[in-house]
Amino acid sequence: MGTKARNPVKSVETTFTIVQALKELDGAGVTELAEYLDLPKSSVHNYLSTLEQEEYVVKEGTEYQVGIRFLDYGAYARDQMDIFEVAKPELERLASETGELANLLVEQHGIGSYLYRTRGEMAVQVEGHVGTRAPMHATGLGKAILAHLDEDRVHEILDEHGMPPSTSNTITDRDELFAELERVREEGVAFDDEERLSGLRCVAAPVHHEDEIRGAISVSGPTNRLRGERFREELPNKVLEVQNVTELNITYS
Repeated sequence: MGTKARNPVKSVETTFTIVQALKELDGAGVTELAEYLDLPKSSVHNYLSTLEQEEYVVKEGTEYQVGIRFLDYGAYARDQMDIFEVAKPELERLASETGELANLLVEQHGIGSYLYRTRGEMAVQVEGHVGTRAPMHATGLGKAILAHLDEDRVHEILDEHGMPPSTSNTITDRDELFAELERVREEGVAFDDEERLSGLRCVAAPVHHEDEIRGAISVSGPTNRLRGERFREELPNKVLEVQNVTELNITYS
């Protein structure tokens, strides 16, 4: 959730609560949605009918689904970020050279959002797609960004979103996380050692422009391939190379 509005409009809050619930339920009928949200069926029906009228949801039989019109807004928002167009070809090169999955993540409202993902020949199929949101403390990408935010801002993010575990390896202690962020600043890269998904590791680096953290890039893959020298030296060097080129291109493009 973003910054609290001074005078929130209840109907707007309910509208987006319903849209979010449709996503969580992977589509639902009026009765199921009303029970899920503990709202009157008549109110849910009215909201869904209006959303369908405005083409933000579609109805298939008795079930409603989030409509593809939202994709227009997501693509527009992504295109407004210069880091996307600049990092895209570098990430494609990174994926091609490593054979793994290359990623670009930005932070908004204290949550990480994947802006771009591209796959190399050996890349594993993992959950998540462009637009997927991820907790900052549980990803290498998120830690790369947190390490370069003001400390008070990091506390604000943790206060709002907490530090829930995604796996048994997720850092859930605030002091341990801040020690990890200090290491990230010293070494320039962040590691995700099965902290968000079991069996998956990641090497990430922040992307800056004019002393401002703009996002983070990474390469990720299965633990059987991301280990030893490849995990700790070879891939970090490749990620830092992509970081350097991306920052230069943002500055001079």
